[in-house]
Amino acid sequence: MIIDMHSHILPKIDDGSKSIETSIEMLRESGRQGVELMVATPHFYADAKRIEKFLEERQKAAADLKARIADMDEALPVFICGAEVAFFDGISKAEKADLLTIEGTKLLLIEMPFESWSDSVMEEIRRLIFKRGFTPVIAHVERFFSFKGNPDRIRELTELPLYIQMNGEALEDFWHKSRYLSMLKKDQIHLLGTDCHGMHRRPPNLLKAREYIARKAGQEVLDRIDKLGEALLFQSHEQTD
Repeated sequence: MIIDMHSHILPKIDDGSKSIETSIEMLRESGRQGVELMVATPHFYADAKRIEKFLEERQKAAADLKARIADMDEALPVFICGAEVAFFDGISKAEKADLLTIEGTKLLLIEMPFESWSDSVMEEIRRLIFKRGFTPVIAHVERFFSFKGNPDRIRELTELPLYIQMNGEALEDFWHKSRYLSMLKKDQIHLLGTDCHGMHRRPPNLLKAREYIARKAGQEVLDRIDKLGEALLFQSHEQTD
């Protein structure tokens, strides 16, 4: 199963889709590219909104989109809900962090700080894993290499029981795509997403990345990614049924 693990398809909840019509077009385009399941991960910023308010808005956006899709005679990718949680000091102690996981799982998609990561940042991630029992998914890892010291920090992350997600568009970066291909081959990048925000700005683009990976890293890398995504989402659901 082809899964987009990071998307902003829910309408009118963050800087992603601005309407239900746009959300449907994003789903439609993703389906054309072979995507069968999308994880809707609207931004959550702890300093901007309470978790309860965020969840209320997410539930409404998801319900509105599902209601419109139900009236359509068209097969579109299925979507489930999660959140792209911006890292904040004390995240490992947040009592209701479990409400932000991808539904039915312990997967917590985290957007790391756009700066050099300190020892305390790394310790927060370890606490999430070993004290709280979460499985972090590090969002769009390619955006953090440019900060001093972060390449070494990212290597540290690859040794922890967590998953690393890359946006497909990272492979369009001429200067750094060899790094990402190497990480894919070494199973240091585990999951793919589009981080799509609309149809004109950051549209769904997973097919192009998958074709490039198949050519340069091998179909077996894609097969591994697909099987892992399916196992993480569906086995977790089965365990909670």
